[in-house]
Amino acid sequence: MFTKDVYNASIPEMSDVGTFVVQVTATDADDPTYGNSAKVVYSILQGQPYFSVESETGIIKTALLNMDRENREQYQVVIQAKDMGGQMGGLSGTTTVNITLTDVNDNPPRFPQSTYQFRAPESMPSDSPIGRIKANDADVDENAEIEYSITEGDGYDMFGITTDKDTQEGIITVKKALDFENKNLYILKVEATNTHVDPRFLYLGPFKDSATVRIQVEDVDEPPVFSRPAYIMEVKEDVPINSVIGTVTAQDPDATKNPVKYSVDRHTDMDRVFNINSGNGSIFTSKPLDRETLLWHNITVIAAEINNPKQSSRVPVFIKVLDVNDNAPEFAMFYETFVCENAKAEQLIQTLSAVDKDDSYSGHQFSFSLPPETASSSNFTLQDNRDNTAGIFTRKTRYNRHEMSTYFLPVVISDNDYPIQSSTETVTIRVCACDHRGKMLSCNAEALVHPTGLSTGALIAILLCIIILLVTVVLFAALRRQRKKEPLIISKEDIRDNIVSYNDEGGGEEDTQAFDIGTLRNPEAIDDNKLRRDIVPETLFMPRRTATVRDNADVRDFINQRLKDNDTDPTAPPYDSLATYAYEGNGSVAESLSSLESVTTEGDQDYDYLSDWGPRFKKLADMYGAMDSDKDS
Repeated sequence: MFTKDVYNASIPEMSDVGTFVVQVTATDADDPTYGNSAKVVYSILQGQPYFSVESETGIIKTALLNMDRENREQYQVVIQAKDMGGQMGGLSGTTTVNITLTDVNDNPPRFPQSTYQFRAPESMPSDSPIGRIKANDADVDENAEIEYSITEGDGYDMFGITTDKDTQEGIITVKKALDFENKNLYILKVEATNTHVDPRFLYLGPFKDSATVRIQVEDVDEPPVFSRPAYIMEVKEDVPINSVIGTVTAQDPDATKNPVKYSVDRHTDMDRVFNINSGNGSIFTSKPLDRETLLWHNITVIAAEINNPKQSSRVPVFIKVLDVNDNAPEFAMFYETFVCENAKAEQLIQTLSAVDKDDSYSGHQFSFSLPPETASSSNFTLQDNRDNTAGIFTRKTRYNRHEMSTYFLPVVISDNDYPIQSSTETVTIRVCACDHRGKMLSCNAEALVHPTGLSTGALIAILLCIIILLVTVVLFAALRRQRKKEPLIISKEDIRDNIVSYNDEGGGEEDTQAFDIGTLRNPEAIDDNKLRRDIVPETLFMPRRTATVRDNADVRDFINQRLKDNDTDPTAPPYDSLATYAYEGNGSVAESLSSLESVTTEGDQDYDYLSDWGPRFKKLADMYGAMDSDKDS
């Protein structure tokens, strides 16, 4: 009995004869001391002539030279074990051994064809793939790994090749820009080499292969190409408008040589300072230049085919504005200085310096001077230090700020460039009071001091305050006087403050605020000189005395008399005065105005006129008309 029913083993292909494969083992349960009953002998029943087995040990070995995995990879061998030393009458058992040949790198890569053809447009960008090639290798795994390379050819530096690790293909790519007009055909030699070579099989030949690759470049419509990648131009800032400062050149690289037109990208020249001749590419100025405002102008020029404007290209143009002496020097800062009243002659009071916006390749050199018309009469002198600075000195001893509090000293500054530029600047010099050390105390021209110790300015301020106070008092008094003249009744809706509603007959003794009821009861107690309470009395006419009604048995007669007196009184107010007297008389001559008693009258009324008043009174006309009809019936 074999220890295993099935054995699995593997050996490298191309192994030498006698290479150990595997050892099988069989056991016999019989007593080994009893003759040959337990003596086992091994033999091969299937698997010759490729393998053999040692009869006593059960070791299986190779029996054939150069077994190739690419021809046959799997082998099945049947081994028999027989007791009794293999003699007749012995018992036997079998087992199966599966043997696999493993791969070795014994096959070089081979291209299936010797020449490959590819096409590539000249507009193809760099690193773009053109095509793939593949060399076949019968081996597997790492023994089949291939590395591709371009060994020679006229496009050695124009193209490259890389290996796809998954498919073991060679990918041809573009390394540099193609140009159909310059070269339209490239021939390359590509080599495929195994990366893992087994030295034992070098005798089989070189483990590499080569093929020829032909690449045809196709023509495409290309945009114009400028003669330079960038242009740098220089122009002086004082050039006239429409002056040409330089030229750009572009050509159509195609064989057709289409004409080109030029233009300026206005996004790079928003102010339209420059323009370009669309035919010859000459750039010229269209506005004045100023180096002090902008030193560099960076514009972009566009070249496009006239027949196909979509085919265009761009180029940067850097324009440097060169300086000319067009700016006069000026003070480095605004100068406002002072001189002490007790200053001495030839005393330095201020040092001046100047700047110039223009460039000077040899350095600026400024000169300072006083204008000829003021040099002799000025109270100050100017000394040029010859180092782009100047000093202002006093010409006399002592200054009086009450006579002259401020001096304006003109200074002429000139440069030494061509053409010479000069300007006149002004220095403000104030006369100030100083202590004995020259420290400024005050620069105001003080007025004469009064015995009170107050200056004129303080006195003026006090006087203004007094005037404002007096005006305020006068206005306040006038306003109060005007308010006193105004009547108590101002609003048209106001009925009067002295209107009192009496809820009892005859008023009452306690009602003494707005009207004296005692007057009504005692007409003889009237004070003829008593004036109205609701307005300020103004005597225009003497009050007219009225006769006293002594025999008034009824208060009604007294009221009627007073009403008549007021109607004829020229001193009465010009507005209506409403007075309410709570008096109930004996009756009214006009009798009742209520419509409630109208039904008791015997007089006939004609209500036909209600029909003429319109639809709003139609209902009323129907009602009274119906009443008349009923009365007639």
